[in-house]
Amino acid sequence: MATRPSGRVAVYPGTFDPLTNGHVDIIQRGAALFDRIVVAILINPTKSPLFTIEERLEMARAVFKSRPGVEVDTFDGLLVDYARRRQASVIVRGLRAISDFEYEMQMALMNRHLSSTIETILMMPAESYTYLSSRLVKEVFALGGSVRGLVPDLVEARLKEKTGVGSGLRV
Repeated sequence: MATRPSGRVAVYPGTFDPLTNGHVDIIQRGAALFDRIVVAILINPTKSPLFTIEERLEMARAVFKSRPGVEVDTFDGLLVDYARRRQASVIVRGLRAISDFEYEMQMALMNRHLSSTIETILMMPAESYTYLSSRLVKEVFALGGSVRGLVPDLVEARLKEKTGVGSGLRV
């Protein structure tokens, strides 16, 4: 049986608008690799998210409430500064397709430039989620498609509450 590294903290940053099962997959597998994984929801005033920061925080905390080693928090500013404050040695990022690679590599190299002591780990989601993105979930939902199995049940219910079934959400 493999043992987890002792005292290793990872940060998994994102907007999580909304949290998808692809995110959940990465978080659960990250929790198996590290003593603690902090789901760090970015506060970005330049974006217009569907869910408020408070709603995203509440949903993510509810989804992971019974999962030891998973913490949900918010941050703004530089990710490496946040990671240092949280005493994290690793940034976890999801890599769905080759099209994500160039952007993720640039970000990882910039983060290494800003802090050589924090490593970036790229994790692929389960094959069934490789096409999945929050933007795509919102778009499919807005057009009346089912997102069952693509997001946690709680998130699907909150999408329905937020938009009203068949209300024509604009994304």
